[in-house]
Amino acid sequence: MTERLNDKVEVVAFQTAKKGKDYCGDSYYYVATDEYYICVLADGLGSGQYANEASAAVTDIVEKHHNMDVDSLMKLCNQALLQKRGAAVSIFKFSFAEKELTYSCVGNIRFFLYSQSEKLTYPLPVTGYLSGRKQIFNTQRFKYEDKSKFLVYSDGINITGVKSLLKPFVPICHIAETIKKESATNDDDATFIIGSLL
Repeated sequence: MTERLNDKVEVVAFQTAKKGKDYCGDSYYYVATDEYYICVLADGLGSGQYANEASAAVTDIVEKHHNMDVDSLMKLCNQALLQKRGAAVSIFKFSFAEKELTYSCVGNIRFFLYSQSEKLTYPLPVTGYLSGRKQIFNTQRFKYEDKSKFLVYSDGINITGVKSLLKPFVPICHIAETIKKESATNDDDATFIIGSLL
């Protein structure tokens, strides 16, 4: 079901645990203010309770400090994973006034931004994962257009043909249903968040 957060962004989120597991190793958090929309998706290494603890430590940080810049949040999340299992982490923030996206990711989480002019932006993540060790972040900035769509997902989702999936005039609730039917597996924890900038 589509969740309209304010007059600037609406989202659909979906999550499922690996078959046979009580805990999902993925965690996510997002919030919209008058100034920005921020989202974090964390995929704890492995699956089960300890993967969940690692990913939840990340989302807790962003929930408490979402007003901070993305690079600072990545550093805090990395520190929070010391003595934990580790996690792939993606954080992105849309600043509405500047029409700017700030994006940072370490690990195998995929992110796409698709504009009405049919431009697909796919920032490359840094390989590895956050674990408390010293880490280099590749925080990038992009301009975005109104009515752009974004999609972020963990490695339990397998999508081919993102550009055709994110067609400009298809509502995000329909796209979400297509991803659930065609791309979500129960062989791994799976999470995706799709949104539209209004």
